[in-house]
Amino acid sequence: MSSKPIVEISGLYHTYPAGFTALREISIEIREGEFVAIVGQNGAGKTTLIRHLNGLLKPTKGSVLVCDLDVSKASTAQLAQVVSLVFQNPTFQLFAETVNDEISFGLKNLGFSAEEIQKRVDEALNTMRIERYKEEYPRSLSKGDQQKVAIASCLVMNPKVFLLDEPTTGHDYKESILIMDLAKELNDRGVTVIFITHSMHLVAKYARRTIVLCDGQVILDGPTREVLSQPELLRKTYLNPPQISQLGQALSAFGVPKGLLTVEEAIEYFTQRILKS
Repeated sequence: MSSKPIVEISGLYHTYPAGFTALREISIEIREGEFVAIVGQNGAGKTTLIRHLNGLLKPTKGSVLVCDLDVSKASTAQLAQVVSLVFQNPTFQLFAETVNDEISFGLKNLGFSAEEIQKRVDEALNTMRIERYKEEYPRSLSKGDQQKVAIASCLVMNPKVFLLDEPTTGHDYKESILIMDLAKELNDRGVTVIFITHSMHLVAKYARRTIVLCDGQVILDGPTREVLSQPELLRKTYLNPPQISQLGQALSAFGVPKGLLTVEEAIEYFTQRILKS
């Protein structure tokens, strides 16, 4: 992971026109190559926060830089080349007549050649396993498949920062893992991944860093293992660590690590403990 910040948020406030202040004094640095989860209760400010990263929202006060671009001043075209956002409800970002046209739209606007466009589109269709829907109307698909189309539309842009707002909404467990494994693959290639979720087991499995929001402010920010080891603070935002983490915390008096994140970690720990006994 690079030491260079790719996202720099300083003293960010956001107040909506009706007068509600959704974010207060947010200051965060996210470095190239990080895999970050943002969690918190409904209304904590999660979606408001990440919508500042692609310019959909502008700061009321403070500054937001992404890839050295000031989102208050950068054009949509500039930001589209470095950051992509997949909405929680994909219907809001689908508008083309066919899946192929939907996925190719951004590349066409940026002037890519027809050959390069189709190459990238075909790769994205294959990656998301939606080749059979190529000529279908996007909004006629199931919500889960709509989200796959929305993700494919982002993948073709080769973003440096990939934002996902509740990426597993509408998917079963198998599809959720497929999407998160794809995000991990992108992260392994150097893409910075930031995702919002209510699924704490996905946080434990994928995020290396977790930021917890409560009432528009950051109350926890650190390595996921450390964050999930603080259940009292998590409960302030109506969250609980995954059950396996709770088990580790409950058995900590017997030497079990408090920071267990996954079932696989627990199996390895208890296997080693049995072998040593």
